[in-house]
Amino acid sequence: DAVGILILCLVSVTATLDFKYHHTEELEQYLKGVHAAYPSLTHLHSIGRSVEGRDLWVLVLGKFPTHHKIGIPEFKYVANMHGDETVGREILLHLIDFLVNSYGRDPVITRLLNNTRIHIMPTMNPDGFEATKVPDCYYTRGRYNKNGEDLNRNFPDAFENNSASIQPETRAVMDWIRNETFVLSANLHGGALVASYTFDNGNPVTGSLKGYSRSPDDDVFIHLAKTYSFNHASMYKGTGCDNRQTFPEGITNGYSWYQLEGGMQDYNYVWGQCFEITLELSCCKYPPADQLEKFWRDNKVALIEYIKQVHLGVKGQVTDKNGNPIPNAIVEAKGRPHICPYRTNEQGEYFLLLLPGTYVINATVPGFKSMLKTVEIWDNTGNFSALKQDFSFPEVSDQIRSRVASCPKTPLYQELTRASAAVKPTIHILVLMTVMLVIFK
Repeated sequence: DAVGILILCLVSVTATLDFKYHHTEELEQYLKGVHAAYPSLTHLHSIGRSVEGRDLWVLVLGKFPTHHKIGIPEFKYVANMHGDETVGREILLHLIDFLVNSYGRDPVITRLLNNTRIHIMPTMNPDGFEATKVPDCYYTRGRYNKNGEDLNRNFPDAFENNSASIQPETRAVMDWIRNETFVLSANLHGGALVASYTFDNGNPVTGSLKGYSRSPDDDVFIHLAKTYSFNHASMYKGTGCDNRQTFPEGITNGYSWYQLEGGMQDYNYVWGQCFEITLELSCCKYPPADQLEKFWRDNKVALIEYIKQVHLGVKGQVTDKNGNPIPNAIVEAKGRPHICPYRTNEQGEYFLLLLPGTYVINATVPGFKSMLKTVEIWDNTGNFSALKQDFSFPEVSDQIRSRVASCPKTPLYQELTRASAAVKPTIHILVLMTVMLVIFK
């Protein structure tokens, strides 16, 4: 019948994804074709629009693509944030193609999709891509959005008051992060060959005076960056794109490379409770289309192995005496507090990415005594499930528990340095007052 013919045509469309650059209409047509061909495995939606009104499409893949399922972590890839950095845009389309065609055939991919909800945004800056008329290895004005803003300098910053006017594309991603329980992410760029990790900005509290801005989860970030680099065809060699720039093992701390204010990966980590790294995938920002197949081959294994890392560490639920979930309970590993404490979602869930080892997990419901549990974490990424550790607060009931306010937008590290700096003049004033009193006496 007609429906069967249509589905057959849609399947054939998804089966013939060419190695070429797909402009807006072609990209939309491809994503809609995939969703039509795999309606139970995918969910296609737009999280907003660009300045020029183009949809910011996201294709979600998984056993439960339309909604969050308790215990299943959320993962995302975002590409083409800079419109003239194009390789990521195309390899994410090929990643989609690979995932849907492997589901039910490849046992690893099948288990990955059954246990992970994967969100893929091929382009965050469609206006910039369309404005880049001639492919070029170097900088073009297509880097920016239609308003001339660099989207990777446009997010709130944890160290400085970012004065940039938040753009529609940025706002859409911020809302998206707030509405999902993302655990792990990567944003795909071009112009270098390296995996860069948080923090991109910093101050003396995080080690900026030594040229390295260290997060509380620095060990996890190094592992994540190496996971991608070591599974990439050549990134791990660390040779960089010219003789002047080398990256040992193909990774770098963002601040060590160059200081960046208002970056997306720091925003994800601080305000989104989501570990994100930045993947620079090509020395040439907008290479010839005939190189795209090689870029896909070089990145294919790394893209899959990186997704698996969303199952690192520990996860669980925080509930009250009646078994009801407690939203906004603080759950963190002792010794690695976040400047915006990591909190449970509406289902009372938490996800903490931690390397194998022994940890004390601290769960706190404001107004009640904290609960501490010691856990032994193994590498469960191959089993597609982090260690499960629940917390039940028998003294908390649904009627008396209170919600915690969301993390303030004030850059907390700036406040921390202000507070520490403010102590010194106060001490000086007290000493001076004591001396004056002695003199008067």
